[in-house]
Amino acid sequence: MDTLTSDQSIIKSVLQDYSHFLATASGGLPSYLLFDDEHGQYAIIEGGWQQDHYLHDTIIHIGIIKQQIWIHGDNTEEGIAPELVAAGIPKQRIVLGFRSPEVRPFTGFAVG
Repeated sequence: MDTLTSDQSIIKSVLQDYSHFLATASGGLPSYLLFDDEHGQYAIIEGGWQQDHYLHDTIIHIGIIKQQIWIHGDNTEEGIAPELVAAGIPKQRIVLGFRSPEVRPFTGFAVG
């Protein structure tokens, strides 16, 4: 399996696991997995009615750019990056894109 296919598989698996967790933890608000292998984009969004308010949030957004895994958005409590590392993606290939370029060297992950 080449690196791209492996990365795609790992990201999808981690997001599917997290989506299952959300199904029980979010109080019934539906979550949706979005996988776009052609453009290297992966996300979990949450949306629906909660009492009299409609909510729509991006929980996680990950992109594959030039053989690096860019976490564009991460609205989880613990962060999704450690899950990607535990699944086999090296920290040196993960960029916390939602952190400013000045902060990234201090995160322990790639700077981009």
